[in-house]
Amino acid sequence: VQLQASGGGLVQAGGSLRLSCAASGRTFSRYIMAWFRQAPGTERDVVAAISWNGASTFYRNSVKGRFTISRDNAKNTVYLQMNSLKPEDTAVYYCAQSQKGVLPVTAPQYDSWGRGTQVTVSS
Repeated sequence: VQLQASGGGLVQAGGSLRLSCAASGRTFSRYIMAWFRQAPGTERDVVAAISWNGASTFYRNSVKGRFTISRDNAKNTVYLQMNSLKPEDTAVYYCAQSQKGVLPVTAPQYDSWGRGTQVTVSS
Protein backbone atom coordinates (compact mmCIF):
# COMPACT_ATOMS: atom_id res chain seq x y z
CA VAL A 1 0.00 0.00 0.00
CA GLN A 2 1.13 3.56 -0.71
CA LEU A 3 -0.11 6.64 1.09
CA GLN A 4 0.73 10.06 -0.30
CA ALA A 5 -0.03 13.07 1.89
CA SER A 6 -0.20 16.61 0.56
CA GLY A 7 -1.54 20.04 1.42
CA GLY A 8 0.83 21.15 4.14
CA GLY A 9 2.42 24.57 4.22
CA LEU A 10 3.00 27.78 6.13
CA VAL A 11 -0.03 29.61 7.47
CA GLN A 12 -0.66 32.34 10.00
CA ALA A 13 -2.44 31.63 13.25
CA GLY A 14 -6.17 31.55 12.70
CA GLY A 15 -5.80 30.35 9.15
CA SER A 16 -6.85 27.10 7.49
CA LEU A 17 -5.29 24.23 5.59
CA ARG A 18 -6.72 21.09 4.03
CA LEU A 19 -4.57 17.98 4.00
CA SER A 20 -5.21 15.15 1.57
CA CYS A 21 -3.93 11.59 1.56
CA ALA A 22 -4.29 9.45 -1.54
CA ALA A 23 -4.07 5.69 -1.07
CA SER A 24 -3.27 2.94 -3.50
CA GLY A 25 -2.40 -0.74 -3.38
CA ARG A 26 -5.30 -2.28 -1.50
CA THR A 27 -9.04 -1.78 -1.11
CA PHE A 28 -9.22 1.62 0.56
CA SER A 29 -12.79 1.30 1.81
CA ARG A 30 -11.94 -1.67 4.04
CA TYR A 31 -9.57 0.21 6.31
CA ILE A 32 -9.61 2.73 9.09
CA MET A 33 -7.71 5.90 8.26
CA ALA A 34 -6.12 8.43 10.55
CA TRP A 35 -3.97 11.50 10.73
CA PHE A 36 -1.07 11.70 13.17
CA ARG A 37 1.35 14.50 13.85
CA GLN A 38 4.83 14.74 15.25
CA ALA A 39 6.68 17.83 16.36
CA PRO A 40 10.46 17.78 16.95
CA GLY A 41 11.33 15.94 20.16
CA THR A 42 7.83 14.58 20.67
CA GLU A 43 6.02 11.33 20.04
CA ARG A 44 3.80 10.74 17.05
CA ASP A 45 0.27 11.35 18.30
CA VAL A 46 -3.10 10.74 16.74
CA VAL A 47 -4.96 13.82 15.54
CA ALA A 48 -8.10 12.21 14.11
CA ALA A 49 -9.31 8.84 12.89
CA ILE A 50 -12.23 7.73 10.75
CA SER A 51 -13.93 4.37 10.26
CA TRP A 52 -14.14 2.61 6.91
CA ASN A 53 -17.53 4.15 6.06
CA GLY A 54 -17.05 7.49 7.82
CA ALA A 55 -19.74 6.76 10.40
CA SER A 56 -17.34 6.93 13.35
CA THR A 57 -14.66 9.49 14.03
CA PHE A 58 -12.20 10.30 16.79
CA TYR A 59 -10.44 13.59 17.54
CA ARG A 60 -7.82 14.45 20.08
CA ASN A 61 -9.14 17.00 22.54
CA SER A 62 -6.93 19.85 21.39
CA VAL A 63 -8.37 19.83 17.84
CA LYS A 64 -12.05 19.19 18.55
CA GLY A 65 -14.21 21.85 16.95
CA ARG A 66 -11.35 23.02 14.71
CA PHE A 67 -10.37 19.99 12.62
CA THR A 68 -12.58 17.68 10.55
CA ILE A 69 -11.56 14.31 9.14
CA SER A 70 -13.43 12.93 6.15
CA ARG A 71 -12.94 10.36 3.42
CA ASP A 72 -14.04 9.73 -0.14
CA ASN A 73 -13.85 5.99 -0.80
CA ALA A 74 -14.56 6.50 -4.49
CA LYS A 75 -11.37 8.58 -4.71
CA ASN A 76 -9.35 6.50 -2.23
CA THR A 77 -8.62 9.69 -0.33
CA VAL A 78 -8.85 10.88 3.26
CA TYR A 79 -8.87 14.56 4.19
CA LEU A 80 -8.13 16.69 7.22
CA GLN A 81 -9.68 20.13 7.20
CA MET A 82 -7.85 22.30 9.73
CA ASN A 83 -9.38 25.61 10.77
CA SER A 84 -8.42 28.16 13.41
CA LEU A 85 -4.87 26.90 13.33
CA LYS A 86 -2.59 27.62 16.27
CA PRO A 87 1.21 27.68 16.53
CA GLU A 88 1.02 24.53 18.65
CA ASP A 89 -0.43 22.70 15.64
CA THR A 90 2.96 23.00 13.95
CA ALA A 91 4.23 19.49 13.14
CA VAL A 92 4.76 16.97 10.41
CA TYR A 93 1.39 15.39 9.66
CA TYR A 94 1.17 11.75 8.60
CA CYS A 95 -1.71 9.73 7.26
CA ALA A 96 -1.96 6.11 8.33
CA GLN A 97 -4.06 3.05 7.64
CA SER A 98 -5.17 0.31 10.03
CA GLN A 99 -6.72 -3.13 9.72
CA LYS A 100 -8.12 -3.01 13.25
CA GLY A 101 -11.83 -3.49 13.75
CA VAL A 102 -12.34 -0.45 15.99
CA LEU A 103 -10.87 3.04 15.83
CA PRO A 104 -7.32 2.71 17.07
CA VAL A 105 -5.65 5.80 18.53
CA THR A 106 -2.04 4.77 18.95
CA ALA A 107 0.66 4.59 16.29
CA PRO A 108 1.57 0.88 16.74
CA GLN A 109 -1.97 -0.07 15.74
CA TYR A 110 -1.44 1.35 12.24
CA ASP A 111 0.45 -0.74 9.71
CA SER A 112 0.82 1.61 6.77
CA TRP A 113 2.15 5.16 6.77
CA GLY A 114 2.61 8.00 4.36
CA ARG A 115 5.74 10.17 4.25
CA GLY A 116 4.27 13.17 6.00
CA THR A 117 3.63 16.78 5.13
CA GLN A 118 4.92 19.77 7.10
CA VAL A 119 2.42 22.17 8.65
CA THR A 120 3.84 25.37 10.12
CA VAL A 121 1.64 27.89 11.88
CA SER A 122 3.19 31.28 12.58
CA SER A 123 2.05 33.49 15.43
